[in-house]
Amino acid sequence: MKRGATDGEFCRKIKKLRKEKLTQTQLADLADVAISVISAYESGNRYPSYEVLINLSHIFHVSIDYLLGISTIKSIDVTGLNDNEIDVIMQMVEILKSNI
Repeated sequence: MKRGATDGEFCRKIKKLRKEKLTQTQLADLADVAISVISAYESGNRYPSYEVLINLSHIFHVSIDYLLGISTIKSIDVTGLNDNEIDVIMQMVEILKSNI
């Protein structure tokens, strides 16, 4: 991956997302890489292959654009929720946005 404006974004986002729910060991297992690789991603010393980048986006339920700092939009996985439950979540998001 070419170094550019998103260099720091990737390592910060991976670390933040990982710390919310996982240890480095758990993420390494899920991403099928070594723990040292996760550490290198988080410190900005290494960047993932396209395959690992796609896998990370699936693990964290975010877009690749979000991981790379191209987009600030973060999605919410609503798998398993019915339409009414999804509507309630959407209404809550709109209320929170209007209070900003």
